[in-house]
Amino acid sequence: MEIFEEKNKNIRIVAEKLEIGENVNFGNNINISVKGLFSIGDRGYLGSNIEMRGNNIKIGTDFYCSSGLRVGGGGRQHPNANLTVGDRCTFCNNDFINVCEPVEVGNDVALSEDVSLITHGFWLNVLEGYPAKFAGIKIGNGVVVGYRTTLMMGVEIADKIVVGANSTVTKNLIEHGVYAGNPARFIKKIIPLNLGEKIEKTKHIVEEYLKIANYHELSPVININYPIVSVNNKFFVNFETLDFWGEEGVETDDFRDYIRKWGIRIFTKRSLVSNFKFG
Repeated sequence: MEIFEEKNKNIRIVAEKLEIGENVNFGNNINISVKGLFSIGDRGYLGSNIEMRGNNIKIGTDFYCSSGLRVGGGGRQHPNANLTVGDRCTFCNNDFINVCEPVEVGNDVALSEDVSLITHGFWLNVLEGYPAKFAGIKIGNGVVVGYRTTLMMGVEIADKIVVGANSTVTKNLIEHGVYAGNPARFIKKIIPLNLGEKIEKTKHIVEEYLKIANYHELSPVININYPIVSVNNKFFVNFETLDFWGEEGVETDDFRDYIRKWGIRIFTKRSLVSNFKFG
């Protein structure tokens, strides 16, 4: 077995094979023990008070988990107890992932606070006619799962779907759009903005950001030549393709972190936490 420890932060990770990428950061009180592989890609962040159990756990690059994540639950000692998470995913406070059966999470997925993924359900004797179900969960790319939502065993969620807060997903979600309710049902389609609307929305985002920058004691110069938005005429972001280039620094970090709040998510090799002076 391989072991990674930081005793001063109460971190212990044990697995038959460990793969920890470059520039991975950890909070405090992290306890991870898996039978097979544990891997986390470059620039990942595991916050505090995290516990993971299972067979294999594979996490991609640019992962962010704030705190309180639990992976395991009943069946965590089974050979199917596998969790796979794609690149650029965010798990918020106090999420729970049961891995009695495999859980697969795509790229660019966000789980809001207190989300639960359940892969088994049973209690009373099945020989007396009571139900039991054991099945994995698959989440596609570009999915957001709202606050206090539960995904039940066997469900699959297609790409680019929004699941509203306090929902219970009991069936596959296939059509692109917004779902909510208990059980979750289709609410509406996602309608792309036209060019004029995109330009106006970009102007609004920049106006709001400049207020934040001032609060952070920064004074960047932001120019818009849609779809290109520049910071100090040194760092450039294409708001359509999410390509970026140029010279990075404290002000570009701050801008990058802010536009993520609007779903304009770019991932440089610098930390996702802005290094602005505060207080």
